[in-house]
Order: sequence, then C-alpha cells, then structure tokens
Amino acid sequence: MAYSDDHIALAAEYALGTLDADERAQVETMMAVDEAFAAIVQAWAYRLGALNQMVGAVEPRPIVWENIRSEIARTALAQQPPVAAEASPPPPPPASELPASEAAESAGDAPQSPVVPHAEAAPPQMPRPEPDALADVAPQFIPQVHAPDLAVARAPQAAIVDDGNVIRLESRVKRWRGIASAAGALAAALLITLSLQIFLPDALPGALRPAPRIQTVEVKIPAAPLATSAQYVALLQGQAGGPAFILTVDGATKNFTVRKVGATPEPGKSFELWLISDKLPRPRSLGVIGTSDFTARPLLAGYDPDVVNGATYAVTVEQAGGSPDGNPHSAPVFTGKLIETVPPAQPQAPAQK
Repeated sequence: MAYSDDHIALAAEYALGTLDADERAQVETMMAVDEAFAAIVQAWAYRLGALNQMVGAVEPRPIVWENIRSEIARTALAQQPPVAAEASPPPPPPASELPASEAAESAGDAPQSPVVPHAEAAPPQMPRPEPDALADVAPQFIPQVHAPDLAVARAPQAAIVDDGNVIRLESRVKRWRGIASAAGALAAALLITLSLQIFLPDALPGALRPAPRIQTVEVKIPAAPLATSAQYVALLQGQAGGPAFILTVDGATKNFTVRKVGATPEPGKSFELWLISDKLPRPRSLGVIGTSDFTARPLLAGYDPDVVNGATYAVTVEQAGGSPDGNPHSAPVFTGKLIETVPPAQPQAPAQK
C-alpha cells in the first residue's frame, strides 16, 4: 500500500514522541490493523533511536524539578472537592441586650409576683436552660418574646420601604415588553408576507406582489460545419520513373505542401519548385524546397484556379539558396501535374417533411 506524506510524517512524529494523546491512539490503532504501517513506525523509531544515542544526557537544573513539583501539587489541590466549613455557633447575646424580664429571671433577684385570687392561673414556666445549653442551641431559631417597639410599629409604611425604584422598574419592564411584542408581531408579518410572495404571490395585493422576473435565455446554435474543400496532389518524378516529390494543394486556401520522397540534392545545390503554364509568360518560382521531409508554402493564393489546376509543376537543380534572378538555370529534373483526389463538398438539399 502506498502511504501519503501525511501518513509518513505521522509515523515519524509518533516515534519522536511529539503527538498528543488522541493522535497517539490513532497511530496505535493503525499499527494494530496495518502491519506495513507498523513497519514504517518501527523504521522511524530505529532511525531516531540511533540519533538519540549520539547525544549525551543533560541533567536539568534544580529549578526545573522544583517547578514540576509545585505544579503537580497545585493541580492535585485544584482537583480536590471543596470541604464545607463548619458553621461556628454565634455567641450568646449579652445580658444587657436581653429584655428586662429575662435579665431579672437570669439574675435570680427579682421577687415573685403575688398570686391574685380572681386572676387566671398563669401557665407553668419552663425551666430555663443552663448557659452551656444555650450555647448548644444558639444556631436554632429563637422566637421573639418581648413586646414590639411602639415607635417601629406605628411608623408609616413609606418610611420603612422606598418603593420608588420598584415602580420605575415595573414601568420599564412594561415598556420593553410592549416594544418586544410589537417587534415580534412585525417580524411575523414580514415572514408571512415573504412566504406568500414566494409560494402564493397571487394571494397578495397588487402593491405587495413581487415584480415578474424576466430571464433572457441565450440559445447558441452550433455553427454549420465547414464544407470540405477540394484536395489536389501531383507526383513529381523524373525520366527514370518513381516519385521524387509529392505536391499537395488545398483547393480553398491554395496552400501547398511538398513532401520529399526519393530525391537527394547534390552537394552545394538546392531543389527549386516552379509553376509552368501557357497562360503565363515565363515560369514562376514557388520557392526552394527545404532539406526537411515537408516544405509548406502559401504562394499559390495569387494565381487563378485555372492556372493552378492546369499548370505543370517542375523541380530544377539550382545553386545553393535558389535562383538569383528568378529564372530557372537548368532543365527540369522532376515534373508532374495536379489531379483531384477529394472533390469539394456539395451543398445538401433541405430534407422534405
């Protein structure tokens, strides 16, 4: 199996020990199911292990170990659950703050009230606890046994609670609730209008209906295929027979191509192509035939089709680079005439339905 660069880098980082816990678990899973990947990891471990042996051991500074110990202690302390502190009982109230009746009873010097014969019998008094017992039950709720203060009881309500802030806050809440309700109603109306414009535009009034969308579609008609032009070819051969050159002419562009077949130029000489026609006063040069296998020229576009199709094409041997004055300096060694090989395409009549 071919592994990507990411897989190879992952194996190298696993061997180097720079991956986090999730990435190491992923690599170990891949090693368990893929022996080839495990072999890659082992190869990296071997390479990096050899590098590790080349480096000497360096003892860290004492401050490093101290920082590690303090960080471990701080982490362990942060992970411990918080312990609720035991509520200490409040101290008992001083004797000066107790009511006069209780202070007198606690002191034990108050005379007992005489028994009135015609009065109802007083309820039996509960034995008072010791001071230590009061300290034990101090955190519990102790009911009020003294009479309320008349000045406090007769005070007007407005002097105790100032409800001006409460009234202002209630008015603000009502105002914001009204604004939120209005905004929600407006949003719901807009949502309904948009839904109708998309799905049921005819159900809306004319002013709310969306404008009709006009989409212009451009249809591209494929261009008509170009008509096949006529193709002409001429075999230029000498007296011994056998083609020396093959001349190909395109009937539409009048471009021609000369292919060298069996002719070999003499040293210091060049082959030159000529157009010979009885409609022209003298032969016209079509250029020097190159040394490569193919020579293309666009020189026939200036001649009439009758001249091109009925002319004789000849090759002469000239000095290197061709004739200096535009006239042939030797007799033609290879000649030939064009013949039509591919007729022009005829326009087809439209199909009748």
